[in-house]
Amino acid sequence: MRILAATAVLASSWLISGVICSEPIAATSGVAQNAKPFPTPTSLKKITVSNAEFGLKRVDSKGNVTIFQTTRVPLQQGNAYGWRIKLKDYQGEVKWREVLRLPKPPETWGTDSGEDFSMSPDGMTSVTRRTQSAPEGVIENFWTITPGDPVGKHRIEVYIDDRLISTFEFEIIPVK
Repeated sequence: MRILAATAVLASSWLISGVICSEPIAATSGVAQNAKPFPTPTSLKKITVSNAEFGLKRVDSKGNVTIFQTTRVPLQQGNAYGWRIKLKDYQGEVKWREVLRLPKPPETWGTDSGEDFSMSPDGMTSVTRRTQSAPEGVIENFWTITPGDPVGKHRIEVYIDDRLISTFEFEIIPVK
């Protein structure tokens, strides 16, 4: 115990008299100055919607896709409906999630191969996840009417990183 006490007294006297000293660590080290910034994940980028539209998909003779805006979609095989969202001042990849809610289960569900797609046990809600290149800040998704699709009120919610960015409510109506 005496040796420990003597060591403590000697060490404290050296610190007071300046025998043991060190230079302060510089706040800017070479490592910090040469560090490269990490790419900002989608969740940290500011996401602002500048335009959101829903309706029937129309493709002209040149292959350009336009949306005929409507909330009433005729139940006619081959009709395609969906959404397009323009993100303000955004470029790069976007990870989005679409939740489609139907009034009752369709006879069949189908998507393009390779999609991250799931549905609820009752068959009335689907979830599609996609990472999409958006060089001009545009993301979109469309569905095609097939036999057995239900008429009635539908709802699509679009999320980016668990943040709801747009909701579209529409109705599939029977063709007379």
